Amino acid sequence: MLKKLLGFTSASVLALGLAACGAEDVAEETPADEAEGTEEAPAEETDATPVGEQVDYTIVGIDPGAGLMNITINEVLPEYGLEDDWTVVESSGAAMAAALASAYENEEPIIVTGWGPHWKFSDFDLKYLEDPLNLYGGAEDVHTIARLGLNEDHPNAYQLLDQFNWEPEHIEEVMALINDGANPDEAAEQWVSENEDLVATWTEGVDSVEGDDITLLYVAWDDVIASTYTAGHVLETIGYDVTLTQVDAGPMWAGIATASGDAAVGAWLPTTHADYYAQYEGDFDDLGSNLHGTTLGLVVPTYMDIDSIEDLVVE
Repeated sequence: MLKKLLGFTSASVLALGLAACGAEDVAEETPADEAEGTEEAPAEETDATPVGEQVDYTIVGIDPGAGLMNITINEVLPEYGLEDDWTVVESSGAAMAAALASAYENEEPIIVTGWGPHWKFSDFDLKYLEDPLNLYGGAEDVHTIARLGLNEDHPNAYQLLDQFNWEPEHIEEVMALINDGANPDEAAEQWVSENEDLVATWTEGVDSVEGDDITLLYVAWDDVIASTYTAGHVLETIGYDVTLTQVDAGPMWAGIATASGDAAVGAWLPTTHADYYAQYEGDFDDLGSNLHGTTLGLVVPTYMDIDSIEDLVVE
């Protein structure tokens, strides 16, 4: 069984309650002696409240060190002229998802910093706000990074991790199993057993070992949890004794650079983790992309009457 450790720093779970602001319904009585056929049809109900007021000018964010947060706070808000009116609340991926689920259940307005692949897009009807300035950029990749020397110390683990590669639909299947109640290790084991042909491409040419220790570092993002547990399970099938250590993004990169951990399969590049890549460049091995097609942006439920980040500008 995979060993899970909570390491370095632990993110606090932020409880967020975002109340929708709406106009009260006012019932207007019709005089009893009003002539038949002259009664006016009730006016169509509308909510003219600006979206900013509906969400208290708050965007629900994730971990403070995430590149998605840096882009939102340091680029998106100032470039769209939102920095004087809007606040991005720091929380965590789990807290953001919980706030989104609560608002969605009650059909309340909410704006979150979002990314895909993520189970929320299969569970809820959501949309990215258009980004005319393209500040969030195009699709990103998720890379595997390893400590220097892993290739010499554990060549079979290095080769397997180097060959680890899948598509967004694959990782979303694991994420869905976890979101439906399965433990991450159980979800990974089930998915691996149902996708033997793909997994065989990861283990091709890899020899079995006998209880060698390997430590994978990961951040508590749903996609990274899914990928880390899946890679860890496959490493176990060839004989490794795998420890999974949950950390924040900064400690994940620092841990690989200082050899406190052996590898990580959740490095979002070239945007989200760009600062960490630059900070530790030369102190780790970049094994390349293991998943292509990730996206970043501001996300809202489709029932909200808003389509673009420009719609957040306060007139």
